Amino acid sequence: MNQTIETLLNHRSIRKFKDEPVSEDQLAIILDAAQQASTSSYMMAYTIIGVTDPEKKSELAEVTGQKYVKDNGHLFIFCADLHRHTLHAAEEQYEDMKPNLENSEHFLVSAIDAALAAQNAAIAAESMGLGICYIGSIRNQLDRVDQLLSLPKHVIPLFGMVLGVPAHEPNKKPRLPRKAVYFENEYRDQTDELNNFDEKIAAYYQSRSSNNRVDTWTDQMLRRFTTPMRMDVTDLVQKKGFNKR
Repeated sequence: MNQTIETLLNHRSIRKFKDEPVSEDQLAIILDAAQQASTSSYMMAYTIIGVTDPEKKSELAEVTGQKYVKDNGHLFIFCADLHRHTLHAAEEQYEDMKPNLENSEHFLVSAIDAALAAQNAAIAAESMGLGICYIGSIRNQLDRVDQLLSLPKHVIPLFGMVLGVPAHEPNKKPRLPRKAVYFENEYRDQTDELNNFDEKIAAYYQSRSSNNRVDTWTDQMLRRFTTPMRMDVTDLVQKKGFNKR
């Protein structure tokens, strides 16, 4: 097993960081790695915003409800970005572009491009001994984040990522068994695998060193999908010119 595979298999979310900044050299390498991610049709339809202003970080911590969004070595916000693709368009050309700018296909493309870049950044950071945690909770108040970052039309914030020198080593959370996520040739039933995984995750929650609780993966998902959440995201996404067609 090589070092790259070891880095990938050892991933865990880090939520406590030492009071040490990520160096400029480290940031440069992480961003270079992010930019080398695969991209659909060479569109590179994303922007990464590094948030260094303490007041902005504090406000984002308030939005997310997560203290570590303020207390970390660095904070990235990954955005879907089709704005730059319109910059040289004349008014008539822009009108011709709108069906593509506003359709679901290019919303997916820009979100996928951003996610691929982010995962490259995460692997690069972890390979240097840094820890990372994705921050989906910026979508708690997406309009507020959009305004805070002064994002133009056809740019929306998707998720954040905190990184820095780890100040703890949490347990590695189990993943679904391979048989529940990888099928050959067609989708198939996975009830037995999920039942077995529920037993495994229940034992994990009972045995871990912090946040010990009684729970299963299935119960978590039932709670999540029966409780409406972030129902305002669609409005903001469409207001910014995405996913309207």
